[in-house]
Amino acid sequence: MIELVSLCKRYDHETAVENLTLHVERGELLVLLGGSGSGKTTSLKMINRLVEPSSGRVEIGGRDTRELPGHELRRRIGYCFQQVGLFPHMSVAENVAVTPRLLGWEAERIARRVDALLELMQLEPAAFRDRRPDQLSGGQQQRVGLARAFAAEPEVVLLDEPFGALDPLTRDHLQRSFQHIRRQLGLTAIFVTHDMNEALLLGDRIAVLHHGRLAQVGTPADLLQHPADDYVRELMTTPRRHAEAMDRFLAARAGDEGSY
Repeated sequence: MIELVSLCKRYDHETAVENLTLHVERGELLVLLGGSGSGKTTSLKMINRLVEPSSGRVEIGGRDTRELPGHELRRRIGYCFQQVGLFPHMSVAENVAVTPRLLGWEAERIARRVDALLELMQLEPAAFRDRRPDQLSGGQQQRVGLARAFAAEPEVVLLDEPFGALDPLTRDHLQRSFQHIRRQLGLTAIFVTHDMNEALLLGDRIAVLHHGRLAQVGTPADLLQHPADDYVRELMTTPRRHAEAMDRFLAARAGDEGSY
C-alpha cells in the first residue's frame, strides 16, 4: 500500500533521513519509533510532501506521489498531529468537514459523514456539532482532530504523536479507541511516537529510526526477542525496567502493609 524507496532528506550539510526503505501493507499500522532528531517526523512529512525528499520516492497504491500536485495528494491522506490545529473560528462540524468541502462533497453527504464520525469518536453530534474548539477538553479536541483526519474517507492516515500532550488516562482511552476505529474503517496508518510503550501497544510492526537511519523493523515480538543492535536493545529494555520497578514497588508496599 505504501512504499518508501531509498528516501533521503538533506539540509545543507546535515542529513535528516538517509536511505529509508519501508513497505506498509494495506490495513497495517506501522509505528515510526525513535528519539528526538531520529528523522521520524521528517519521514512522515515526506510521505504527503509537506517536506519534499532530496532523493528516493514514495508510492501509495502503486502510484508515485510526485505524479500529483502536493495539495491534491494531501487531500487524499488523513493527517493528525499532537497540536491538533483545529481552526478556532470554526465549529466542531466545520472543522471536521474542511477536507470534504474542499473536495466538493454535497452538503448532505458532509453532514452525514460529520455526524457518523462524531458518533464513532463518542462525541454526541447534537451536543458537540456546534461547539467551538475552546469549549472542548484536550481529549475532546484530539477526538475532533482524529475525526477530521478520517473525514474524507482516506485509505491512508499519518499520525505524528497525536496523544503525546494528553494526560495518561485520556491517552490510554484514546489509544484504545483509535485502534478500534482504525480497524473498523480498514485504514492503513503510519504512527510516529518516541514512546516505547505506545509503540508496543499500537503497532502491527515497528520501524526504529536512529540518527536518520533505519535500525530495525519488525513486529513488537521480533524487536523484543531479537533486537538488531545495542540501541534497539536499550529501547526494548525500557518497558521491562518500568514493569520491574512497579513490581518491586507493589511488593514493598504489600510488605509494609503486612507489617502492621
